[in-house]
Amino acid sequence: MRLAKILTGTALVCVLASPALADKMTLKFGHVGKPGSLFETSVNAFAACSNKALGDAAEVQVFGSSQLGKDKELLQKLKLGQVHFSLPSSVMSSVADEFGVFEMPYIIQNRDHMRRVQAELMESTFQKAAQAKGYRIIGLFENGFRNITNNTRPIDKPEDLAGVKLRTPNGAWRVKMFKLYGANPTPMAFSEVFTALQTKVIDGQENPYAQIWSAKFQEVQKYLSITGHVYTPAYVLVSEKHFAKLPQNVQDALTQCGRETQDFVYEEAARLETDLLQKLKDGGIQVNTADKAAFVEASKPIYDEFATSVDGGKDLIDTVLRLAEGS
Repeated sequence: MRLAKILTGTALVCVLASPALADKMTLKFGHVGKPGSLFETSVNAFAACSNKALGDAAEVQVFGSSQLGKDKELLQKLKLGQVHFSLPSSVMSSVADEFGVFEMPYIIQNRDHMRRVQAELMESTFQKAAQAKGYRIIGLFENGFRNITNNTRPIDKPEDLAGVKLRTPNGAWRVKMFKLYGANPTPMAFSEVFTALQTKVIDGQENPYAQIWSAKFQEVQKYLSITGHVYTPAYVLVSEKHFAKLPQNVQDALTQCGRETQDFVYEEAARLETDLLQKLKDGGIQVNTADKAAFVEASKPIYDEFATSVDGGKDLIDTVLRLAEGS
């Protein structure tokens, strides 16, 4: 019996050390999404598609909940080759100015509009901007339409945000927007938000329902105001330099799965918008629908600033708005 165990153990070691398995690449995908978030579901779908396509060539392993770092750390780790993929959203506006167009309030109407923007501008504008900074986008997912939660009061019009200490992502335009509305915006990593809300360091935050629900913000927030003020795409991002070193068949499989997973992400996001809003209501958070027209009216100065301060900003805004026709 002992000999059988030893032989079994030896055989196992030989299998684990076999060239076929030893040569299998491990590709790490880090993201900030919590369990149950749209980010987690999206990245898991991408990984499943990739691993099926890659077979024994490579394996995509997923690390959520900021295990491999917060958004800015992940961007740096991509450059260093310590992480192979990340899923940034709002933070991309700090990488290249062009991504700031998605920070303009209410500029994206719906997912069909986003698809038209993607078709016309992804390669010529956003991919080009990412590559200039050493990155490459191999898939377009989403974070979704963002809404405001807080413990001070229901937010119906911009003036209701006066004095509210509101967490924002690390992006200059989101800070500018909420200052314009009268809030006191505080950039903060997503992983730190729950504790900051719980300890009353901040009064509120803004995120899509999937992020609110999965991070359990409803447990430490009284009010949810449906503003839908910004739609944030999310980008399956790689390092241009390190991605180019992968075998061509691996690059092709990953890029194909980036494209194929987008439909699933959009369908799942639309489903969550309905399901999670009801769950949030059932959980006891007080929900109101904000006066979007008032927010749109208050947002004009930030469009003007983007148009004048970003090279090509006016043309970019005009193009995105033109592509909204038919939405």
